[in-house]
Amino acid sequence: MSTILIVGLGSMGVRHTNILKEQYPKIKLIALRHSECEKTDVKKFGLVDCVVTVTDALKFKPEAAIIAIPATKHIDIALALAKAGVHLLIEKPISSSAEGVSTLIELCNNKKLLLMSAYNLRFEPSLIEFRNQIMQQKVGNILSIRAEVGQYLPSWRPENDYSKGVSAQKRLGGGVLLELSHEIDYLNWIFGDYKWVKSHIAKLSNLDIDVEDSANIIFGMESDKDKEIVVSLNMDFFRHDSTRECTVIGEKGTLRWNAKNGEVLWYAEDSQEWIQIFSKKTERDYTYQQEIEHFLSAIEKDQKVSITGEEGLKTIEVIEAIHQSHDSGKKVSLQS
Repeated sequence: MSTILIVGLGSMGVRHTNILKEQYPKIKLIALRHSECEKTDVKKFGLVDCVVTVTDALKFKPEAAIIAIPATKHIDIALALAKAGVHLLIEKPISSSAEGVSTLIELCNNKKLLLMSAYNLRFEPSLIEFRNQIMQQKVGNILSIRAEVGQYLPSWRPENDYSKGVSAQKRLGGGVLLELSHEIDYLNWIFGDYKWVKSHIAKLSNLDIDVEDSANIIFGMESDKDKEIVVSLNMDFFRHDSTRECTVIGEKGTLRWNAKNGEVLWYAEDSQEWIQIFSKKTERDYTYQQEIEHFLSAIEKDQKVSITGEEGLKTIEVIEAIHQSHDSGKKVSLQS
C-alpha cells in the first residue's frame, strides 16, 4: 500500500489521518474535502496534498480510501472512487438511506474491491469478550436482551458548537438512529437476524437540533428455540451520565457489557453479587487503529473484511423500518 485517500478532514477524518501517519508513516496521504486546505494544514496533518475534486484525487492513484464525511454524501463519492478501482472503508453509517447502497456493493463485487463498513465498536475487546461469552452459552437460554446508549450531545465535542455538527442536522444524516447505529449493528452481530421491530422516536429535549434525540425500540429476533428473543433498545442524545451497556438475562444468570468501563460482569443464578469476568479499558483511538489495521491487512492478503457493505446496508434497512414503525404505529417485519 503506497497511497491512501482521506475523504473529509472533520473530527473523524483527522483521527484516521493521525492514526495512519503514526502507524504507517511510509504511506502517502491525500485529503479530499469540499474546500482547499491551507498550506499549514497540509504540513500539520502530514499530507502529500489536499484536493477538492475526485478527479484531482485520482491523479495520485490511491489504492484505498477512508470516507469520513456526512453520511448523506457517502454514496456519490464512494461510487466515483469504486469506478476507479479504489478499496473503500466508509465511516458508519454506510449512508443515510438504502438508496444507492446496493449499486455500490454490486460495483465493488464486480471489480473485486473491498468495501468495509466502519463499525469500530466490533474491535472493542470487552464487546468481543461479551460476544464470546454469549456464543459459549454462558447465560444458557436467553430470555431477554436490554441495550441502552446515551450521552449529552453538547459534551461529545465540547470544543465545537454541537448544533452545527453532523449529529444535529437532518441534511447531514444526524439523529440518534444514524449516529448511534453501532447498537443496531452489534446486536445483529451478536444475537442474529431481526424478525420485526416496533418503535417510538421523538425529539424530547430543548437541544438546538432538527433530528430525533430519542428512540425506544423493541426487536423480535430469531431463536433456536420455539420462543423468539425480545430486545429492548433505548437511545438518546440528552442523558448526562454517559452510558453504553447491554444486559442479557438467561436461565443460568445475567451477563452485562459496560463499554464505558471496558468490562463484562456476570451474575450467576445462585449468586448474590456481580462478578467481573473481564476488564480492559482501551485508549480512545484503539478500536480505530484495529479497524484500519484489519482493513489494510485484508487488502494486502486479498481477504474478506469482517464488516461488509452488505452488513452496513442491513443496518440502514433496519433504521428505515424503525422509522416506518414509528410513522405507522405498527410492528414492521424485517424478514424478506
